[in-house]
Amino acid sequence: MFRKLAASALTAATLAATPAISAGGLGEITDYSFSFEGPFGTYDRNQLQRGLQVYHEVCASCHGLEYVAFRTLSDRNGPELPDDQMRAFADMYEIWDPELRDWRTATGPDHFPESQFEGAPDLSLMAKARIGFEGPYGLGLNQLFRGLGGAEYIASFLMGYTGEEEFQAGSMFYYNAAYDGWVSMAPVLFDDMVFYEDGTPATEEQMAKDVAAFLMWTAEPKLVERKRAGFVGVIFLSVLAALLYLSNKQLWAPVKRAAKED
Repeated sequence: MFRKLAASALTAATLAATPAISAGGLGEITDYSFSFEGPFGTYDRNQLQRGLQVYHEVCASCHGLEYVAFRTLSDRNGPELPDDQMRAFADMYEIWDPELRDWRTATGPDHFPESQFEGAPDLSLMAKARIGFEGPYGLGLNQLFRGLGGAEYIASFLMGYTGEEEFQAGSMFYYNAAYDGWVSMAPVLFDDMVFYEDGTPATEEQMAKDVAAFLMWTAEPKLVERKRAGFVGVIFLSVLAALLYLSNKQLWAPVKRAAKED
């Protein structure tokens, strides 16, 4: 079974550097800059690999990714792990096999395990679920015009702890500025709690952005392909519209000349 850390991780129920702004009453959401933003944005492979590491070492102790197959970690425009590394990564997990009625080592076609604790949400679609926030932003205008989406919310949530604590009904709660309220999940990211092999400093903010980008990929693995298809579609429709306009003028030109002669 993969190594688990004591810290818990992201929370769906509660759950990118520029001044923070208010987002639909949810709290303070920071507009972090991500490589996949904009019509031509793409995922940063190195950042996705770092985010995968943060998820594995910090988040996986409580939260699952049950809609993500290990083999997709080798996909283009994703983390792009070499096949041998992908298989070695899958080997660190165990999954329940209903046919064997027992636990076995995961392989490429298998999915990440589901959440380990009741109340700990699965993170597969977290970024997509939070992409529009609420209220008028549910229309997608917030993301379209301000570039704010699920990744910014997740990173802001992880960075949003103010240090305030309150004991309620036998449990400790922590104030989070991004959620604009009290949450039961304690702060989970601290400087240098993971070691990045590419030399990137493992600051709290860097880890928050990396895991947020990774969770954006888990929710939208075909984001880059969809953008490219949309761009090609716009070009095709533009050319088609021009051809239809010119054809219309050509077809009606004799009629207009006859009308002028009359």
